Amino acid sequence: MKQIYLDNAATTSVRPEVVEEMVKVLRDDYGNPSSTYAIGRHAKSLIENARKTIAKQFNATSSEIIFTSCGTEANNWILRSCIRDLGVKRIISTKLEHHAVLYSINNLAEEYDVEVVFLDILPSSEIDYTQLEELLKDESQKTLVSLMHVNNEVGTELDLKHVAQLCTTYNALFHCDTVQSIGKKRIDLAELPIDFIVASAHKFHGPKGIGFAFIRKKNVLKPVIFGGEQEKGLRAGTEAAHQVVGMAKALEMAYELLDEESEHIGMLKAYCKEELCKVFPEIKFNGNEVGFYNILNVLLPLSEEKAAMMLFQLDMKGIAVSRGSACQSGSQKPSHVLSQFLCEEDLKKPSLRLSFSHENTKEEIDTLIEVLQVI
Repeated sequence: MKQIYLDNAATTSVRPEVVEEMVKVLRDDYGNPSSTYAIGRHAKSLIENARKTIAKQFNATSSEIIFTSCGTEANNWILRSCIRDLGVKRIISTKLEHHAVLYSINNLAEEYDVEVVFLDILPSSEIDYTQLEELLKDESQKTLVSLMHVNNEVGTELDLKHVAQLCTTYNALFHCDTVQSIGKKRIDLAELPIDFIVASAHKFHGPKGIGFAFIRKKNVLKPVIFGGEQEKGLRAGTEAAHQVVGMAKALEMAYELLDEESEHIGMLKAYCKEELCKVFPEIKFNGNEVGFYNILNVLLPLSEEKAAMMLFQLDMKGIAVSRGSACQSGSQKPSHVLSQFLCEEDLKKPSLRLSFSHENTKEEIDTLIEVLQVI
């Protein structure tokens, strides 16, 4: 049975070119990057060249890129350090955030004397920008705004430029969880005054177990992992050169092919919406009207009983989709994202998250819809 993979917001396949680069490093460049002899120095040079490659994609300096194991680690480190080291006393965020951010904020609120304000969410799944500005006008305490760029469940996109300008105007720090958008949209950090962004390589056809944080120079954070002097003393632990090189290669390819691949993916999403509407006239799409080009969250007009077995039946046919975040897809609880803007009646109906990549085809969409009709 051919596998139809439509859950690219959860993770992506690794490009063959990335695998080749990683295997080469694993085979030939096994030296410890902290060692002073030739094979160690060469491994170190691979890491630093990868850092420059990544920084170039965002118009940043290489010293502002710190490698981590994933976006979750980067988010946790930034949020904790902002409170512990930069004197933040108030965090403005939303309950739409990925749990890597949401749970971190809740934990920090308990551990430190910090105020947390969650923005209202409009029926369109967007934040209330007017409310954000009103909150920022109160500059009595140092504030961190933590808002994701692209929501991983419904694809709602934040107006990065607007939020960054508001934070600059009112002297707030701006942390943006960009895990879903990096490699899929260009972000110029020389133009956008964002303080912190994060990435996970496995979201843009790179390997799992590697990510990075962008820390703007003016913000001096302290480590949460102590040991050696790796990553400028900010993140101890022997670097995995093959992972770093693989991530840099994947990101470079993602941006080289961005225009071509985003056009194809956007066409697939539009085709999927069109075909679903033909089969299910009462269908609804969660989120705002536009949404990010690779994510489609579908509210199907099916009963609660059918919803319970839907993912299982799709899986039996070789079709991989999810009900929301991969971290939550095994849960029977309503999505914490959808519960912020859907009514109780719609929350009981089955919602599917379909997320596409350059590898998907129209024929796969046709198969998906055929199976959904039978269900």
